[in-house]
Amino acid sequence: MPIALPQAQVLPTGEAATYADWFACLAEPVRVRLLHAVATSPKGITVGALTEILGTSQSTTSHHVRKLADVGFVRLRKEGTATIVTVNEACCAGLPHAADAVMGLLAPRPCCPDDVPADVTVRALEPDDWAAVRRIYGEGIATGIATFETTVPSRASLDAKWLPEHRWVAELDGEVVGWTAASPVSTRDCYSGVAETSVYVADGHRGRGIGKALLHKQVTAADAAGLWTLQTAIFTENRASIALHHAAGYRTVGIRERIAQVDGVWHDTVLIERRSPVR
Repeated sequence: MPIALPQAQVLPTGEAATYADWFACLAEPVRVRLLHAVATSPKGITVGALTEILGTSQSTTSHHVRKLADVGFVRLRKEGTATIVTVNEACCAGLPHAADAVMGLLAPRPCCPDDVPADVTVRALEPDDWAAVRRIYGEGIATGIATFETTVPSRASLDAKWLPEHRWVAELDGEVVGWTAASPVSTRDCYSGVAETSVYVADGHRGRGIGKALLHKQVTAADAAGLWTLQTAIFTENRASIALHHAAGYRTVGIRERIAQVDGVWHDTVLIERRSPVR
């Protein structure tokens, strides 16, 4: 029986042509250095100053400036006899968007993980679950790549922090083997639909779908409740968690380099988010 391959998505011709022009313009290292110099000069910079920075001739610098201006990366204005070059702020968002579009990261993302194990029950956290939840939290801390916390927060602090309707536990054979919770990112009304999430699976139960079951409940409940954005930060070393979240419709926003330390060691985190398809 032939295997049905997923149908490839096609980038519109007009967008492809635009992005190709952008990437072609940046295929010259001198232009990349020039654009960087302009972008890091918020008030603008003269062609003469760029010539000194790049170590090129005035005519060479002017040529590359015109190429960048032609595709819209920079803007030019005259002040007396000097030409002032400023960055087109739109390209700061446009370039990452172009890369995401070409690599398919803007395509519709899945609702939630598939292959959720049938023998795992996910239900609302109950008062008797707190001891297991805090124990599992401690097991996550012990891995060294789950959180920057070094001690398990108290029940009172977690209870005050987590949204009451978005705290879940996974149960297997009557035992709590994982949990997920969401916390508001801000008290401001404009961020009322944005929450930061956490997912922890008990030691000895990882790799068998507990996390998938928890994330399935997390994202579907969030969609139903009107939360329009879920976000979380994951250690770059924790590739299993990153992959799990990607399968749940999260996308990578960026890398936060050397954001904090654990036991004196600096770590990077991946900032990821999921936008609800409902909103």
